[in-house]
Amino acid sequence: MARPNHRGFAGAVVNAAAGVAFAWRTQRHLRIEAVAAALAIAAAALLGTGLVAVLLVSALVLVAELVNTAVEAVVDLLAPDRRPLAAAAKDAAAGAVLVASAFAVAVGVVALGPAMWSRLTSVVAP
Repeated sequence: MARPNHRGFAGAVVNAAAGVAFAWRTQRHLRIEAVAAALAIAAAALLGTGLVAVLLVSALVLVAELVNTAVEAVVDLLAPDRRPLAAAAKDAAAGAVLVASAFAVAVGVVALGPAMWSRLTSVVAP
């Protein structure tokens, strides 16, 4: 599908937004990760702890997913049939999302876990 050639900073923003919109429409995992990020950010804000760390790892996961989407699109364009190097590229990009997600969970546990545990135990035990 052809799109207009946007130039300058405003054009770059328009093109970047189109890329994010494409990924949002076509990548179920990006939508799931965005919801998880929103929940983690809300929890950090409500608990009053770890907000910067949660924001950073949330951004890392979403960026990794966008890069994974770009890699998959380019590989599918250049190698429509299954080839070992094409599969390796796609697997490595997906692996980047996996690693980012694992670190995000770890940061969430470390940054939010103590405050969540404190709130939970103060509600359960008088």
